[in-house]
Amino acid sequence: MQGKMHEKSLPRHVSKSNRMIVETSGPSKRLYQVWKGSNKFFLGGRLIFGPDVRSLMLTIPLIVVPVILFSLFVSQKLINEFQHQLGKFIVAFAVLFAAYDIVILFLTSGRDPGIVPRNAHPPEPADNGNSSLRLSSELSGVYGGSSSLPPTKDVFVNGIIVKVKYCNTCMLYRPPRCSHCSICNNCVERFDHHCPWVGQCIGRRNYHFFFMFVSSTTILCLYVFSFCWVNIKKIMDAYECNLWGAVLKSPVSGFLIIYTFIGAWFVGGLTTFHIYLICSNQTTYENFRYRYDGKMNPYNHGCFHNVKEVLFSGIPKSMNNFRAKVIEDSARFTSLHSTGQVMAPDLPKPSFDLDIGVKRHTVSAEELEDIQNQFEIMPLERCDTQPPHLIWTDEKGNWDDELVAGFGTKHNWERTHDIEASSAEFGTESGFGDRFHSEAAR
Repeated sequence: MQGKMHEKSLPRHVSKSNRMIVETSGPSKRLYQVWKGSNKFFLGGRLIFGPDVRSLMLTIPLIVVPVILFSLFVSQKLINEFQHQLGKFIVAFAVLFAAYDIVILFLTSGRDPGIVPRNAHPPEPADNGNSSLRLSSELSGVYGGSSSLPPTKDVFVNGIIVKVKYCNTCMLYRPPRCSHCSICNNCVERFDHHCPWVGQCIGRRNYHFFFMFVSSTTILCLYVFSFCWVNIKKIMDAYECNLWGAVLKSPVSGFLIIYTFIGAWFVGGLTTFHIYLICSNQTTYENFRYRYDGKMNPYNHGCFHNVKEVLFSGIPKSMNNFRAKVIEDSARFTSLHSTGQVMAPDLPKPSFDLDIGVKRHTVSAEELEDIQNQFEIMPLERCDTQPPHLIWTDEKGNWDDELVAGFGTKHNWERTHDIEASSAEFGTESGFGDRFHSEAAR
């Protein structure tokens, strides 16, 4: 009964072989529990943060504390100075806008930025019939070396050739504008940068939230800065004192003026820079790495279309279902995509005979039978107590003419280590010597 219940929880399209692996590999876990990236998950995989999520414990106070100080020490005097409930509105707007800024911060930090799922195996090299390239790729994959796959590929983007790189960690060719974040250890679509202030990568699925965050923080800084100056001016007029005297009477206003001025320069400059990137349809990574100013930007469609694409296009669905059930023992059985596609688990790595430098293929029973039919050998009981011993060439390496005349072409009768390994694997007696002597006697 328990096995049937487990089977029902699996996707319908899982193949029979994969279903056997799933059923026998051990207890299942959620994808976020066996995730290979450096991300931190909360609420059962519903929230995904970067490894430096603790930086939010600094970012949030930097936003909230100045607003609290403004509401407690500055706005009280403004409420008395302004009539018709305007003073209360000034305070309420600051508090509500700060709350909005925190919500945008969590929407930026706590979501999938556009992580590209890893492949279970590297892609097959496009060798155009060159088997040595594929063999080299398989050898390097088994023994931990770098793959022989080309490090880059050329793709066309709006009629312009763009090079995409192969990621050895994720075992895939990155889509255009995708890059691997060394901090989160993931390939991210339309990778912009990794922001330590929000503790997350900034990519295709959270970039416009990030822009809203930095721009709203800039507005909040300017708002507090402006009304602190208004408060200082009111004090100067009320007490007929100079600037220094007004600051002494309201030191919190003086502190917030300096604090918000520095903050406005920082986040304001960042907002201005990203306005330029949006209008030219660039990312921070592309701007610093490729410098499109001196050459054609394949993603630039004009300022209006660029702003529409970046800020007003729909957010694509995540390619990862972090709450999907996977098998703990199957390390490569990593994800159920949003489309429900299951990536295949690891298969046994092929073995290689390094002494002779050739691959020993695992031959199925049907292939072994075909080999035996090719040799036209009937199963005969071996009477010799000695192990089979065939010498197809003499000491000088010449072929035995009688055997060649009796059994056909030379290359069909050379005994290889592959046939021995296949015979031993499937429990087939390798009494080829007696069989060939029997054929020769005929």
